[in-house]
Amino acid sequence: MMKVEHIGIAVKTFDTSIPLYEKLLNTTCYKTETVASERVNTAFFRQGDTKIELLESTDPDGVIAKFIEKKGEGIHHIAFEVADIHAEMERLRSEGFVLLNESPKKGADNKLICFVHPKNTNGVLVEICQEISG
Repeated sequence: MMKVEHIGIAVKTFDTSIPLYEKLLNTTCYKTETVASERVNTAFFRQGDTKIELLESTDPDGVIAKFIEKKGEGIHHIAFEVADIHAEMERLRSEGFVLLNESPKKGADNKLICFVHPKNTNGVLVEICQEISG
């Protein structure tokens, strides 16, 4: 794993959360995107090398809506950038980690992504991601 790529934060609505994070981070939201397969809208902020991703559910039965219902708004996951997501997934499996995806899937911000089950990471949802080239 090369670096922390972003921290994902579950929010109820962008209407209040984007302005809040723009004030808090003293920067503007540089990108919003819908990831239909995950039933989520994403909004990105950057401070130096650090990115924050806000996650807003597009479906009341979506993963983010259920997360907020159970735990409230807050940190949802931490994402690590990897050079080769396929090799990293194989390495994690060989180390005994349970992956939530059989193969990488397209995520937001031009990334291939895979999640590691939080039961293997002391309750922290970990995402690994690789920039899609080309």
